[in-house]
Amino acid sequence: MSVRNALPEGPAVDAGPPGRDPSSDTIGLRLLEAAAHLVATRGLKGLTIAELAREAEVSRPTVYRRFQSSDDVVRALLGHRAQRLVARASRPRANGPGSDPGGGTGTPGRTEIVDGVLAFGDLFRADPVFQRLLRHEPEVFTRYTLQRIGRSQRVIHEWIAAALGAAQPGGTVRAGDTHDMALMVLIISQGALLSGPTVADLVDPETWRAELSRALDAYLRP
Repeated sequence: MSVRNALPEGPAVDAGPPGRDPSSDTIGLRLLEAAAHLVATRGLKGLTIAELAREAEVSRPTVYRRFQSSDDVVRALLGHRAQRLVARASRPRANGPGSDPGGGTGTPGRTEIVDGVLAFGDLFRADPVFQRLLRHEPEVFTRYTLQRIGRSQRVIHEWIAAALGAAQPGGTVRAGDTHDMALMVLIISQGALLSGPTVADLVDPETWRAELSRALDAYLRP
């Protein structure tokens, strides 16, 4: 399957030195979509510069103008996928029962933040790239996401920190350093997400989700 028709090539076929955001032009986006397809269908072993160029129907020099190695491709891909999931998870939602928007300021409250984090987890588990890595290559996923904070975690961390900072003046989120608090929310959520499959026989998905919601809410409550 080719992604050539997914995005037009446009005039900037060879634009973009290594180090720039690969999603900032149509060719970079095409490469990321091609990489996503390769990882989702073949795993990371199927992601080489040669295969990426073939899948995206561009030359290898075009790939190397954006990525120095397949490792760079993977890191960019995970960050890009995380950014897309954050954008979807952070879309405004109608307030449900017990929702506490930020004191009438129009900013998200604690309940909306917790709901957003849970929504991100749902999207994460359903994403074909992350799903493939979690199910079939967990050790590789760990290397790229847990051994050190990478781009994908930074995207999520910055999103949570910004939401906490916006909610604190409304009184629905306790006082504290939003950087540190967001990091702990990330650690709690990530740990629950990754350990979820190991306890699947002990707890049903809805109960697991409800308990994670309570844990996050209790941590953030004033």
